[in-house]
Formats: sequence, C-alpha cells, structure tokens
Amino acid sequence: MGHRVGRLLRGCWAYICSAPGTYIWLLILFATSVALGHVSPHAEHRILERRSTNLHYLATDPVRVLITSAFYIAGGGWFFYFVLYNIFHVPAERWLGTARWLAVVTIAHVGATYLSEGVLYWAIEHGNAPERARYTLDYGVSYALAGVEAVLVYLLVRPWRYVYLAGLLLFYGIGMVSELNFTSIGHFSAVLLGLACYPLTRARPKSFDPMTLLPARFRPRRWAGT
Repeated sequence: MGHRVGRLLRGCWAYICSAPGTYIWLLILFATSVALGHVSPHAEHRILERRSTNLHYLATDPVRVLITSAFYIAGGGWFFYFVLYNIFHVPAERWLGTARWLAVVTIAHVGATYLSEGVLYWAIEHGNAPERARYTLDYGVSYALAGVEAVLVYLLVRPWRYVYLAGLLLFYGIGMVSELNFTSIGHFSAVLLGLACYPLTRARPKSFDPMTLLPARFRPRRWAGT
C-alpha cells in the first residue's frame, strides 16, 4: 500500500513538474483568491481596481497592471480554473515548452487587453460609452486562456484540428454576438492572437489524435490499430 501511494505521489509530482509555469500560476491564483476572501467587499473592490487594466491605468502604469491583473480570477472560482488549466494550459506548456507557452500567454493577454480597451476608448471618444468607463474593472486570466486554447489547434491531427477550431470560433463568436462589449471582443481577439502564434509551434510535433483516448475496442476501424 505504501509503495502504491509513493508511486502515485511521484507520478503527481512528475506531472506537475512537466508544466511548472502553469502550476506556479495556479498557486498564485489560489493565494490571491484566499486573500480576497478574507477582506471586505470595499477592500476587495479597491484591490482589484488598483490591478485593473482599464484605460486609466494602461495610460499611467501599464506594465504593473498588465502583470498583476493576471494574478486574479474574474468569476468562476479557483477550482473551475484549476480544471481548465489542466485541460488547456498543461498540455500546451508540455508541448511548446515553458518559454514558448509563456510567449503565447503574454501575447494573448497583452494583445487582447489593448485591442479590447482600444475599442472601449473609441466608443468613449465617439459618445457610445460613458466617460466613467475609463475606470471599468478589467482583470483576470481568461484572455490568456483563450489564446492558449487557440494555439492547441496546431497540436491536433486532421480532421480533429478543424472540428476543434470550428467549435472554438463558434463558442467565442456567439459570445461576442450575443453580448457585444469590450470583454467579448477581448476574448475573440485572444483566440485570433493565439492562432497567430503558429510560428511558435512550427518546431514542435503535431501528433495528438483525440481518438487515442478511447479504448481500442471503441475506436472506429480507421483508428483501431493506433
């Protein structure tokens, strides 16, 4: 029994070490989520406002807020993102390597932030949004997640690559059409930026076939021998 537990723990540790950036990020998100849970709503709002990538702080202190905004969760809860990070971030980091994965995360997070806030700036300047929208809370990890979801398109073999891409564009496209705002624009922009990260994937193997996750007896004949 002790041998099995030790083997399980070693396996878990090896799995974590295969995607160190993802799990360090999850640890930070856990710490900030716990910290926010122990302060008053007013203090929580003040903390998040100071770390928001809104137009005001992008103009006055962009580097600080672009970094710190990615250390807080905007809805969904930590465990929800723990699951999503294991589904998307872990395979992406293991496939690309930590440096290239971090490049995709940065491109999606920073690029989508500026594109979405740029749209909001245009709306304010043309009278389609109130001036107070410059101070709207804008923080979280979802733009980076959307970008990583998109770059995983290049990991999949055909035809699943196209099925996954269509589902991704449909999911975020419907979100943008049903509720057109700077956040939905940011998510769709992050997907496009993730797809634009193809050059970072060119030296990496593209060989994952989702059908291999099924037991051999349940696979269609074409995949039965894989």
